[in-house]
Amino acid sequence: MGKKVYLAIPYSHEKAEVRHARFELANRKAAELINQGFIVFSPISMSHPMCEVADLPGDWAYWEKFDKAFLEFADELHVVMADGWTESIGVNAEIELMKGMGKPVRFITCAGGSDAYG
Repeated sequence: MGKKVYLAIPYSHEKAEVRHARFELANRKAAELINQGFIVFSPISMSHPMCEVADLPGDWAYWEKFDKAFLEFADELHVVMADGWTESIGVNAEIELMKGMGKPVRFITCAGGSDAYG
């Protein structure tokens, strides 16, 4: 069985099209990791559709407790360095939580640096 990976990508943005583009990026990156043999949890892949149909908030404050449970389960964190990742409250919190647990944090580049559309 492969390592369990939590995939971190910035999500929150005032523009719906940016959030949707980040959702699509999360799906592409999760699929790439799955094809490499990892067991992947992509919170954006799971939560974005719920946010859209149930009008749930998409910010870290709302999803923090939920995401912490999956971070504890994961063996490592993979951070997609998409536009906005260094400013993302959620991504930075996920990095700090994983470091605090002594788990590895790996960084994934995006082609052209702007895969996240925003």
